Amino acid sequence: MNTLLVLDYAGVAVFAVTGALAASRKQLDLIGFLFLASVTGIGGGTLRDVILGAAPVFWVTNPVYILVCAAMALLVYFTAHLIESRYRLLLWFDAAGLAAYCVMGAAKGLAATGSATVALVTGVLTATFGGILRDLLSGEPSVLLRPEIYVTAALAGAGTYTVATMAGMPPALAAGLAIAVAFMVRGGALAFGWTFPRYRPRAGRSEDELKRDGIVRSE
Repeated sequence: MNTLLVLDYAGVAVFAVTGALAASRKQLDLIGFLFLASVTGIGGGTLRDVILGAAPVFWVTNPVYILVCAAMALLVYFTAHLIESRYRLLLWFDAAGLAAYCVMGAAKGLAATGSATVALVTGVLTATFGGILRDLLSGEPSVLLRPEIYVTAALAGAGTYTVATMAGMPPALAAGLAIAVAFMVRGGALAFGWTFPRYRPRAGRSEDELKRDGIVRSE
């Protein structure tokens, strides 16, 4: 089993866990666990394959991915009650899934097109779309809108893999380095609250200022 295939299974499994954890927080039944785990686990990869024109998408040609999601859903269904802070765990599992899946997405984009730009886009979308769907469907606060760095971590991982691979680094080493970078950025954001400066709107100009600047004519 090659490195990228391991990353693919790992990314699906970890994201499926976050979907099941979200289901546990909403106290859904087993079908709800299976649904959220599957949507979260395969959502990002499905979008990636659709964008790249891969038909059929990865989980149709290899249904083992669905079984992996189901297994993670069952595991969380029977063990989630043992965890005290499930939302915090969800965020850390999401960070791990993001780190693995941004590399997988970048690798598939680069292999399909040879374009570094496409690799960055597919890396970010693969790593973030499943989590966005999970939060939307479960009514959780969206990880995309949290103040800590999120998309940037996926971009850092995808960029690291793309640059390292195009520079001739062996795929396994490039993948390991990129995963470490993505996880450190996202993990640091969770642990230390790293953020970018927010947009600070300024008050609108008064009527006198508009007249002074010639935008509004004086009567």
